[in-house]
Amino acid sequence: MKGTLYIVPTPVGNLEDITLRALRVLKEADLILAEDTRTTSLLLSRYDIHVPLVSHHKYNEHGTAEKVCEEILAGRKVALVSDAGTPGISDPGFLLSRTCAAKGIEVVTLPGATACIPALVSSGLPCDRFCFEGFLPQKKGRMSALEALREEPRTMVFYESPYRLVATLQQFIGVFGPQRHCSVAREISKMHEEHVRGTLEQVHSHFVATDPKGEIVIVVAGCPTEKRGAHRNKYRDGGDGSEEE
Repeated sequence: MKGTLYIVPTPVGNLEDITLRALRVLKEADLILAEDTRTTSLLLSRYDIHVPLVSHHKYNEHGTAEKVCEEILAGRKVALVSDAGTPGISDPGFLLSRTCAAKGIEVVTLPGATACIPALVSSGLPCDRFCFEGFLPQKKGRMSALEALREEPRTMVFYESPYRLVATLQQFIGVFGPQRHCSVAREISKMHEEHVRGTLEQVHSHFVATDPKGEIVIVVAGCPTEKRGAHRNKYRDGGDGSEEE
């Protein structure tokens, strides 16, 4: 009898942000695949869960996916977790999910924690329609990806490293204009959670003066109807700090 792959979200901050169902699935699993076994061990210890842990991350997932499928086909229940949030959302998980689905293995994804939704809802920007962009390419293709979003009408959500935040906001000013509204969420669900809202120019100035720390989610307003098709090339290389016309 075939087993099941369970994709289990884990807290992005406060360890209490885990569902009762997630705890039950983790306790009943035969094996837990973890992005970092050290991080997951802290969560399991908190909830007195004693299930074998195996490392499964972006550097080894191509080599482990087939082996995991064999375990599941042999009848084992396997739970996949990432360090924080929902596996597959800017974390390892897609490859294993696709491989299991192709082999007819049941893939059950539990609802639960993710950083992008709290950041979006708390931003004060429209959240009825949005696009999730995750991490932009660090080098090759980065500006092309941003240019493709220049006239995106929906609210946009990005993940970013605190070490690249100031430079990224400067690039956003260059593409979207300094007066486009945004919100930067920092340390979602943690003790020092913070939301900095304003125009891109204002938020950029804030983080130039205040060194950003922690996990970062950037939420940027979509392009207003009257601005579509009217952007000027002067913003293409980083902008001059003036207001859009």
